[in-house]
Amino acid sequence: MNVIFLSPNFPLHFYNFCNRLKALGCNVLGIGDCPYENLNNNVKSSLTEYYYVSSLEDYDQVMRATAFFTFKYGKINHIESQNEYWLQTQSRLREDFNVENGIRTAELEKVKLKSQMKKSYAKAGIKTARCLLIDTQGKAIKFAKAVGFPVIIKPDNGVGASNTYKINDLSELNNVLNKIDCQNKVNIIEEFVPGHVETFDGITDKEGNILFCTGQVMKITPLAMLSGNGENISFTTNMQKSDLLEIGTKAVKAFNVKQTFFHFEFFRLDQYKEGLGKKGEIIGLEVNMRAPGGYIPDKMNYAYDVDVYQIWAESLVFGENRSFKNYNFKRYVTHYGRGANVSYRNSAEEIRKKFFDRLLIENIPPKSISGGMGAQVFILKSQSIKELEQDGDFILAKK
Repeated sequence: MNVIFLSPNFPLHFYNFCNRLKALGCNVLGIGDCPYENLNNNVKSSLTEYYYVSSLEDYDQVMRATAFFTFKYGKINHIESQNEYWLQTQSRLREDFNVENGIRTAELEKVKLKSQMKKSYAKAGIKTARCLLIDTQGKAIKFAKAVGFPVIIKPDNGVGASNTYKINDLSELNNVLNKIDCQNKVNIIEEFVPGHVETFDGITDKEGNILFCTGQVMKITPLAMLSGNGENISFTTNMQKSDLLEIGTKAVKAFNVKQTFFHFEFFRLDQYKEGLGKKGEIIGLEVNMRAPGGYIPDKMNYAYDVDVYQIWAESLVFGENRSFKNYNFKRYVTHYGRGANVSYRNSAEEIRKKFFDRLLIENIPPKSISGGMGAQVFILKSQSIKELEQDGDFILAKK
């Protein structure tokens, strides 16, 4: 089997996807804009061959690289990246080289455009916040007055919470509307949802059956991370005991998710909201047809004692989960992200000493992705919600 993987070197831990495929006998063919000599050794050893391009944004270069691999190795079976940014490039390559597996360009809108995602959520019977594509300032103002402040404005085609605004009154709304492009309908305005984010993450086979699933509870929403001091608290939950399992499974079917990682985001209401529901109800937010970002795959592994990189690779190669068919939740795994410009009471060394037997990962993420993760990350295992909350009180305590 021949698998092309775009940008196998970024983020750094993505070599794990390539590593598992190669171990299963695949030709793993990397295309990236990092010179080969600068690649991490883990990345190099995970690839059968690597083709350097000066820019992954230049489709002609990427197409020539794919043509070279096709000539040398034969028909390409899969084109992957696990990166939202390259979804369009992947789908275009699949069409140009007749790769049967994976999303095609015609299907992209329903998983890339937030306004279109709501249609598939509705198909599954899942509520979503009311929204409007902004084509004039007047319509946006009328919408805001109808649903009430605060409102959210964000790109219709965007990743995470970047370029997202929480707007509290008419004056703020006018200021933001003067900044953005209304006529091209590239932004949406949406009613504010008073809740926290919970995710439904997993892997499907070629028929759309879920091979593995779990989720994250985000104590701090992505928007609050970016607009606040950059702190993050999120933990892996026992999905098999969550009411989100049934709703998430409906969403997977509605979006026709096949042979891929998936990352669905939902709001759980923290209070009653007229027109949406009562406290505790689940509201559809967004969907990503890729592995969840940051350290979440590793958190999933620690929480269940599995290898999600392996499960994903087996889905591509065999169409099934052979290694971890009977998986069970073992422990909570929590990501604590510290802000870049915050004075904390306890030093990193004190954290290491206190949690030496439960500290799984400590890292300083690259600045390019630290906005949603924290400037310094500690990932701990724990046996209860109470324990992980106490851990957070110590790690994030301010001076």
